[in-house]
Amino acid sequence: MTHRILFLCLILSFSISCSKTSIKKSPKKPNIIYIMSDDHTTQAFGIYGSRLAGLNPTPTLDKIAKQGIIFDNCFVNNSICTPSRAAIMSGQNSQANGVLDLEGNLPMNHQYLPIEMKKLGYQTAMIGKWHLKDEPNFDYYNVFTKHGQQGTYFDPYLTETGMHFTNEKDPAYEAKQYKGYSTDIITNISLDWLKNKRDKTKPFILFHQYKAPHDDFEYAPRYKDYLADVEIPEPANLYDNKNNGSIATKGKNGELLSVIGSSVSKRNTIRNMGMKIWSKTYIKRNNPDFDIHQADNLEGDAYTHATYQEYLKRYLRCVKGVDDNVARLIEYLKAEGLYDNTIIVYTGDQGFMLGEHDYIDKRWMYEESLRMPFFVRYPEKIKANTRTDAIINNTDFAPTLIEMAGGTPPKEMQGHSFKHILETGQEPKGWQQSTYYRYWMHMAHAHANPAHFGIRTKKYKLIFFYGKYWVDTHKPGAKWNKASWGNRFEFDTPAAWEFYDLTKDPTETNNAYKDPAYKETIANLKEQLIAKRKELNEEDGDKYPHIQKVIDQHWND
Repeated sequence: MTHRILFLCLILSFSISCSKTSIKKSPKKPNIIYIMSDDHTTQAFGIYGSRLAGLNPTPTLDKIAKQGIIFDNCFVNNSICTPSRAAIMSGQNSQANGVLDLEGNLPMNHQYLPIEMKKLGYQTAMIGKWHLKDEPNFDYYNVFTKHGQQGTYFDPYLTETGMHFTNEKDPAYEAKQYKGYSTDIITNISLDWLKNKRDKTKPFILFHQYKAPHDDFEYAPRYKDYLADVEIPEPANLYDNKNNGSIATKGKNGELLSVIGSSVSKRNTIRNMGMKIWSKTYIKRNNPDFDIHQADNLEGDAYTHATYQEYLKRYLRCVKGVDDNVARLIEYLKAEGLYDNTIIVYTGDQGFMLGEHDYIDKRWMYEESLRMPFFVRYPEKIKANTRTDAIINNTDFAPTLIEMAGGTPPKEMQGHSFKHILETGQEPKGWQQSTYYRYWMHMAHAHANPAHFGIRTKKYKLIFFYGKYWVDTHKPGAKWNKASWGNRFEFDTPAAWEFYDLTKDPTETNNAYKDPAYKETIANLKEQLIAKRKELNEEDGDKYPHIQKVIDQHWND
């Protein structure tokens, strides 16, 4: 009897042991922190090797990047704040998600990225600049809601989960004013959420989004002396733009066309629309320490040099604030043992012109505006010191994050997951070899950029300036926000093509569209562009017949 009991105990012990080994622990999902600054361009990093790299503007960000993978060919699909952010949240291009310009909004049920992350068991948070009009579809949010959701650099107002989310002009509008500098405040709020508000039993995805370094480049007072006595390196095409541009951007005789209200003025140099127009208003308004009268007394290149130096120092002081605050975030992750199990993504919402071609702002399909900084650190899956020239764009971010979290991107998304590239450093078979771009706004603001679309491969870029606003402003009864934009959109600009061989002309100073040596290359790019527009449902056709008419008339120019 004793032997039988002993035998049964042994069998029971063995079966329990076997059952324990057969139960597999489900792998722990990684946390995700997606950090995005506003207008932080690749030129303002060390890792991208630009003329500014020697200033060491981003030591913290460079260190994170080198511990993971750096993308050299990450591009925005529409280089302006609201459409870019909509593309990231929806995984769709502008025509598919309906956010063509700064007036657009992204409904909660079209915010596919946070929706899918919730399904995967993630706690979701959005902190900082949102800029998509409708309420964020996150478990927790605390976002800028004043000044058109742009927020202010100092003492900003933010609306938090639980408050009434609405337009600031609505009497029911609720927000809290925070005292201090916005970059510091956003980091404070994110750290508070990580420490005190999140459910620590769940994996999290935190969107940590700064206002800086968006203009007007208001930096924290502690950075006043940063770079004060440093000569900022200048781009060569600040003074000589050579053969960049076309009739669509410079006019028949090489002069720049710009619009103020409904009147058309001709200006002799691109510098007048770029640096000079801002030096007398922007710098004087936001930096009383800058001797604007001294700049007024300068002429030609000396004047350009003075305004450029001031412009760049203010911008880089804002960048310094971002880098220092990211260091605070990393310090917390390390202290809490979260650093290595957290996927850290850093990017800007688009590129930005820092004097190249004597331009400011973004909007253009030129490299500095089109290219986004993008790198990812996650030591469990991503090998350190990896670099890739694979082409990705901001519609690809959402499907990638979803796959990294163990999910499957929804069918509504047009972007493609590059998880394979993150984990291997190699492009999978059939990976995209080009990216599509379209700027819809047409002649908005003082920058007066004409509407255009194009395709960018690893070697070439083809741009078509069709020169019309997406609303047919000449059609009786046409409606658009005249209160905000006046009559600017009624001004049509000439249609024109631009082509750049990026292997021979990386700074895009030679529009080679008319060069017979590139005839076959350009014809092939046009075929690719047609296919890409069809694939992405970006064709104009019945939706925008006034634009389609221009395309039909000038496609074979």
